[in-house]
Parts: sequence; C-alpha cells; structure tokens
Amino acid sequence: MAADDPLRQLADQIRALLPKGGPGLPPGFQDNLNALLQGMLARSDLVTREEFEVQQAVLRRTREKVEALERELARLEQSLAPTDD
Repeated sequence: MAADDPLRQLADQIRALLPKGGPGLPPGFQDNLNALLQGMLARSDLVTREEFEVQQAVLRRTREKVEALERELARLEQSLAPTDD
C-alpha cells in the first residue's frame, strides 16, 4: 500500500491507540489489520468520489430533461384546453 493510502492511515491511527506499555504487537499485526479493514470496506456500500460525481451529473441531466418535459406538457395542455368563447 502507498504511504498516502487511506487504509494505511486508518490502520496507523488504530495502532497508535493501542497501549504501548504492554508487549509489542504480534508479528503481522499491521498486515492483518489492513486485510480486516479492506474486507470491511469491500462489503460496505461505498462509492468513489468519481463515481458519485458521475451519478450526480446523470441525475442533474435527468432532472433537466424531466423539467423540460413538464414545461412541454403544460404548454400542450394549455393549447388543447377548451376556450370559453
């Protein structure tokens, strides 16, 4: 994992919270902690910022189309409405 990896940073923060006065951490603790965190995150319903922004753009375009269709429907309804002569 890269030094700027959020998973590594979280694992480091957890390790920093463990008591330092007791026996040292068992060998492989960091790797096991990283694997545990990766597994937990993989099972979570998380998306990347990029995926979120793409979906946000799709939603914005869809909303614009719906609003345009609503305006067109209102215009058509107005043109078909019976006139009081």
